[in-house]
Amino acid sequence: MLIVAGTITLNAAKRAEADSAFAVMREATLKEPGCIEYQAYTDRGDAGVVFMFEKWKDQAALDAHFASPHMAQFGAALGGLGVTGMDVKKYEVASEGTVP
Repeated sequence: MLIVAGTITLNAAKRAEADSAFAVMREATLKEPGCIEYQAYTDRGDAGVVFMFEKWKDQAALDAHFASPHMAQFGAALGGLGVTGMDVKKYEVASEGTVP
């Protein structure tokens, strides 16, 4: 299983546009084979920071996601949101369990 998580920093004044772009992206992405979870959350202290969290079955599913038309559309939308930073990483997970 793969986890993709991190932050995207964008122009806070474009927040409504960002929310719309993330909503469209999430709806399409959750329908992809191998997508287990796909979320974007706003930082409570800074409307210009979005935390991304994704869970994928495997690398093939993530590769297919990156090649999807909605990913290209989302990338184009990000270009108009004043993105000033992106720190998103992929983690390979060997096991998963509850937190005591």
